[in-house]
Amino acid sequence: MKLVIAEKPSVARSIAAVIGATKKQNGYIEGSGYLVSWCIGHLVSFADAGRYDERFKKWRYEDLPIIPEPWQYIIPDEKKQQFETIRELANRPDVESLVCATDAGREGELIFRFVYQMAGCQKPFSRLWISSMEDSAIRAGFQNLKPGADYDALYQSALCRSKADWLIGINATRLFSVLYHRTLTVGRVQTPTLKMLADRDEAITHFQKEKYHIVHISAGGAEAVSSRVPDAAGADAIKTACAGAQAVCASVTREKKTEQPPKLYDLTTLQREANRLFGFTAKQTLDYAQALYEKRLLTYPRTDSRFLTDDMEQTAADTITGLLPLLPFMEGVELTPEIRPVLNSAKVSDHHAIIPTAEFIKQGFTGLAESEKKLLSLIACKFLCAVAAPHVYEAVTASFTCAAFCGEGLVIKKGKKVFHKVTMDEFTAKGRTVLCGGWKEIDRRFRASLKTDTDGDGAEPDKELPELSEGQTFEDVAASVTEHFTTPPKAYTEDTLLSAMERAGAGDTPDDAERKGLGTPATRAAILEKLVQMGFAERKGRQLIPTKDGQNLVSVLPDELTSPALTAEWESRLTQIAKGEADPDDFMRQIEAQARSLVSTYNHVNEDGQKLFQKERVSIGICPRCGEAVFEGKKNYYCGNRSCQFVMWKNDRFFEERKKEFTPKIAAALLKSGKAKVKGLYSVKTGKTYDGTVLLADTGGKYVNYRIERKG
Repeated sequence: MKLVIAEKPSVARSIAAVIGATKKQNGYIEGSGYLVSWCIGHLVSFADAGRYDERFKKWRYEDLPIIPEPWQYIIPDEKKQQFETIRELANRPDVESLVCATDAGREGELIFRFVYQMAGCQKPFSRLWISSMEDSAIRAGFQNLKPGADYDALYQSALCRSKADWLIGINATRLFSVLYHRTLTVGRVQTPTLKMLADRDEAITHFQKEKYHIVHISAGGAEAVSSRVPDAAGADAIKTACAGAQAVCASVTREKKTEQPPKLYDLTTLQREANRLFGFTAKQTLDYAQALYEKRLLTYPRTDSRFLTDDMEQTAADTITGLLPLLPFMEGVELTPEIRPVLNSAKVSDHHAIIPTAEFIKQGFTGLAESEKKLLSLIACKFLCAVAAPHVYEAVTASFTCAAFCGEGLVIKKGKKVFHKVTMDEFTAKGRTVLCGGWKEIDRRFRASLKTDTDGDGAEPDKELPELSEGQTFEDVAASVTEHFTTPPKAYTEDTLLSAMERAGAGDTPDDAERKGLGTPATRAAILEKLVQMGFAERKGRQLIPTKDGQNLVSVLPDELTSPALTAEWESRLTQIAKGEADPDDFMRQIEAQARSLVSTYNHVNEDGQKLFQKERVSIGICPRCGEAVFEGKKNYYCGNRSCQFVMWKNDRFFEERKKEFTPKIAAALLKSGKAKVKGLYSVKTGKTYDGTVLLADTGGKYVNYRIERKG
């Protein structure tokens, strides 16, 4: 009997169906010599700091750094039942060996090993390593199971990463939270991401726009433009000199250009484009893709590869053939797929690129939610674009001169200062002629089919220039001036921030590192959500911007915690560990030293620093007793003047008896005019609700009174 341990119940069910385990039991499936059970994500986790010592339950500087020795592990209460099921199965006398069928990657390896060790199991185990939940992939995986020991180094890499994140995260979070009297979550990936948001926001805030002008001339049906002219006087002088004059086509250059098809999707690229086209957050895209994967309609989504393996040529060809009739925007399109460019085993790490499965070809879009249909259509379109012909066009650039200018150009002066000088070749017209639509025609058709206003990349449509030749002249030129302003950097969207996270620190990370940039394709979405939940970033439409607390946090942290360099350094070492080329113990000694250094270096905060994270109080009105501002507290509305006793309690019996929440809106109205119109007041006498006016009846005593205004 073999025990197969998957990462999730849905994956376990798919595996069980293929290997013949059909008898459902409590927490596992049995049959054909197999027991198939599952984890629920991380069944086993590192213990909280408070488990090591009672004093660690309180956050105090004198207890830092916290460095576990030995490390302790816990099973969350809500997962204990499933863990016990696996433990009992693993230790059953008839179970001879195990199969690790968790996700094929660093984290999947860690999930299985923790469970294996906590269960006290010492039986041999093998490794299932697959990238798709299709039946054929599962069968092939079981025919080619790998010895578990082959992945010992990968496990050590995963263990080091997890311990290092715990040590730096716990100690840095407690350290800076204690110093600034506010919970300040610090993380190896989260904090540099926040720093990118803060830097961009600062660049936008301090941007000073500058005005400039563009002179346009119309010659033979082509519109040519000047370079930027900083001052209006200079632009008007150029326009005046050109208007009605003769223009000469000084040069025409034609260049045939080719845009190769795009690569397939990895998770980050998919998240970026889904955000740009549909407004999906990174988390939404991951959730939808995961649901489609579990329905066997999509290959494994948590991938950082954009290629298929060399042995997938026939699979790719069959999938493409099956996709064409499922996609309305492909009607009438002739596609001769070039599959070889999307195949490259050397560029596939744990999992290949994201593509639809053979199961999707059978089922189509039937029964899917609209969000899932959109995502599948996007992935299918990308697959077809990737195997389509290149986009080929002719780029034409024409340069014009104006006969009104002398050979030295036109100089505009004001006193001794030269404002602008226009030379003879400063008017340029550009156009393009499409020679072969190729993959861009598929992309255009797909975007045209979307029920959305966005065009995706904001690109202008191609425009053709009229036939032009060098030396051609045009009489009576029309000229005009347009006014423009330089624009600040754009605030990050999830699309552009994910791209920045993916590239961050890349120059310092070795080419063969398992992870590059900040975070992984699977964790970046959660990082963005956490920044928002912790109050360090906020969404405004599709933009992500730092809050004041977020800006303050990155301003007080050392560079080593806000720079992507830390992640780059770690990933370099972790890659070496995964290859068996570096000692895990050496790495952990370095991390422990870093934690100790942080605590000893940052041991106090000046008075100004103490005020950084004080919550800003917003006045909701004026105190009727002393005229000072009234603020909202957790349980009341209180006067800011400490010597004044005016306070309105949120749980006042007057409002509780009438089953009405005492909201800031009601409080503000009472403070402004002494009365507030309130809907849905409950009457104890009649048992019904009514609309009435509440009056503030303050007599200056310890408690504030209220009453209902009587009509008539």
